[in-house]
Amino acid sequence: MFSRFDYIDAARETGARFVELVRTVDDPETRLPATPSWTVADCLGHVSSAPGRHLDLARGEGSWSLRATDLPDFNAKQIANLPTRDVTLLTEKLLDDLDCLLDEVTHFGARVPLMKFDGDRCIRADAALGILIGEFVVHGHDVASAVGAVWDIDPAIAPLVARGRHQILPDWVDETTCDGHSATYDIRLRGCTERFVYEFTDGRLEIDPSDPRPPDVHISIDPVVALLAAYGRTSPTWAALTGRAFAWGGRPWLAASLHRRFVPA
Repeated sequence: MFSRFDYIDAARETGARFVELVRTVDDPETRLPATPSWTVADCLGHVSSAPGRHLDLARGEGSWSLRATDLPDFNAKQIANLPTRDVTLLTEKLLDDLDCLLDEVTHFGARVPLMKFDGDRCIRADAALGILIGEFVVHGHDVASAVGAVWDIDPAIAPLVARGRHQILPDWVDETTCDGHSATYDIRLRGCTERFVYEFTDGRLEIDPSDPRPPDVHISIDPVVALLAAYGRTSPTWAALTGRAFAWGGRPWLAASLHRRFVPA
C-alpha cells in the first residue's frame, strides 16, 4: 500500500530533478526524438503547466480532454498559448505550482476528493500524482536522450506511476487494436511485490478484477522498462531480447503487443 505522502515525496523529488535537468540544456529549441514535433522548450511548457492543471482539477475547476484521442490537440493548444518560453520563468512556475499542489494534497481529509481527468475519467486526486510523476520522469527521459544527459529513474516510483495510470487506463484502450480482444495478462514488476492483472473482455479492460480468469500470459518485467514501455519509450522486443522482460503461459506472444492495445501516451 502507498500513502498520499509516498506520492507527495516522489512528485517533489522528480519535479525538482526535471527542473534541474532542463536548466542545464544549452539550446531549448533542441528537438526531442521521442516527440519530434516538440522542442525542449515545448516539452518544458507542457510539463510546467501540469501541476497547476492538476490543482485546478482537484478543486473541480480547469479543463480536460473528453477522449484520450483528443489529448494531442489539447496539448498542442496548451503549448501554443504559453505566456512565455523562457526556461527560468517556466521552471519557476513549475516549482511554485507543484508546491501549491502538494500542500493541497497534504491537507486532504479522510475523504479524498475525486477529480475529472483526460478521457473523462473520475479519479482520486491524491493517486493522480502518479500520473504527474510519470510526466516528470518520462519527459525527463525524453530531454536527457535528446541532449545526451544522464537520467536515472528510481525503480521504486514505477508502481506509483502504474497505480496513477490505472485509474484512467480503461478509457485509453485503442478501439481498433482491441476490437474483440479477450485475454488476461498477469504482470509482475521485478524486485518488488507489485503485481496486477489486465483483463480484456471483447475489447473492454478491467484492472485487477475481483475474480479474474486464468491468465493467458504472465509477464515478468523490470519496473523502469515497464514504465517506459507503457509510454511508448522503449520496445517490448528490445526488453525481451535483453532479458529485461520475460513472458510465459498459454499465449506468451500477447506480451509483445500489449502496448499497442492503448492510445499512445
